[in-house]
Amino acid sequence: MRVVLSVSDKTGIEEFGKALHQAGAELVSTGGTFSALNAANVPVRQVSDVTGFPEVLDGRVKTLHPVIHAGLLARRDVPAHLDSLKEHGIEPIDLVCVNLYPFVQTISKAGVTLGEALENIDIGGPTLLRAAAKNFPSVIVVVDPSDYGWVAERLQAKKPVELAERQELARKAFAHVSTYDSAIARYLTAGDATSFPAELPVGFRKLMDLRYGENPHQQAAFYAPVLGASSVGAAKQLHGKELSYNNILDADAAWQSAVSFDEQAVAVVKHTNTCGLAVHEDQVEAYKRALAGDPVSAFGGIVACNRPVTAAMAEAMKDVFYEIVMAPGYEPAALETLQKKKNLRILEMPDTDRADGSGLELRQVRGGMLVQTEDFTDDISAGIETVGKRGPTEAELRDLAFAWRAVRHIKSNAIVFVKDRAIVGMGAGQPNRVISVRLAAAAAGDKAKGAVMASDAFFPFPDGVEAAGAAGITAVVQPGGSIRDQEVIDAADAADMAMVVTGTRHFKH
Repeated sequence: MRVVLSVSDKTGIEEFGKALHQAGAELVSTGGTFSALNAANVPVRQVSDVTGFPEVLDGRVKTLHPVIHAGLLARRDVPAHLDSLKEHGIEPIDLVCVNLYPFVQTISKAGVTLGEALENIDIGGPTLLRAAAKNFPSVIVVVDPSDYGWVAERLQAKKPVELAERQELARKAFAHVSTYDSAIARYLTAGDATSFPAELPVGFRKLMDLRYGENPHQQAAFYAPVLGASSVGAAKQLHGKELSYNNILDADAAWQSAVSFDEQAVAVVKHTNTCGLAVHEDQVEAYKRALAGDPVSAFGGIVACNRPVTAAMAEAMKDVFYEIVMAPGYEPAALETLQKKKNLRILEMPDTDRADGSGLELRQVRGGMLVQTEDFTDDISAGIETVGKRGPTEAELRDLAFAWRAVRHIKSNAIVFVKDRAIVGMGAGQPNRVISVRLAAAAAGDKAKGAVMASDAFFPFPDGVEAAGAAGITAVVQPGGSIRDQEVIDAADAADMAMVVTGTRHFKH
């Protein structure tokens, strides 16, 4: 049995090599893998000794040779293939163990140059893997160190690696190469996210299996991009039970709400909707105002803060049941307080990764994938137009800016009522806009008086503005663009409401 070993990640390779040698295999290797095995006193030959051709171009060409690839691709059930090997003095190769140059790790480093990235694109490794995987009925291909143990045990015991097992190993190999290539393609298109190429490479790696999906009868797993993982995919869990499918959905929504503000912000999310959100220089005050937005819905929700959690905030949260708390860090005393809740999941988040419109959002539909650039909101003060009889006061304008940034995180048709840069009422996901206004008004109650309102899209009729005026709203921000805009403006004037239009909508279906 001839084996080719060439790995970038040396984890477990010495033990695997020893086991293969004990199973009677002749080991052939390259570069660093050869050195590692040789240092561990594992008998191994250089690839160049087998091919009769030295490594050239600083190691760029070593396994790309007919002696290697004919040995891999020859079908054992085709006599002509075996005759050809014999004619040219080529030994068949029975097992290949390869993992690839650390391309993703390289480009993730600060200041990496294009030249450094290109040098870490593996050529020989993927070629070995593809050749071996193509011929898996004859060749065992191993790419995952977690498979070293059982494969070695099987070979040492002189027991076969069954065809179905070989096929699964081949699937892993092709998936590994595909994910690797997708990371390279994504890197080479960096900075041109809006080009929407004819072929979209998407590489994901499984982070964990989940207990179930949205419902207990559904199976699920969580994957993160090989390149550019963010939000929950880049989080570190410090405490609590494992995350569920719905936890992950809600946590991502909460984090995106919190990091959409430069100021200190606290968001409370339930069922992916931001039911509480506030900014304030005092963290405890920001939390209290966010909680006050909908204290009933907050039960069993998720709290996200875009600043490290203080001990005082942890104390303020301890009497409310939350599924998850997430922040970029925690004071030691805060963590101690929060960890007293056995089932509370505590996530330490990466540095704030606020959307800037340059990334892509992928959303699966049955039979396809929708791709769009990210929605994001900058300061509206320079880009709005005042319509109607009066403009907003400075206080109203601050709240309108907050409301316009907040409304994009709520399912359409979305309405938010805001006072003192905190949500006091919210209506979401309704088939018509006036129902969302009424829901926001009911949630806000007396707090609607003197508050402002944001609508994620235009008002098709004046009834939504009329309902807001009756609730006590004093100013409105909306995209405008309805054929009944003038009727809507007239309704605002009749209620002495200021109205500004942005020309941009924020649907979130």
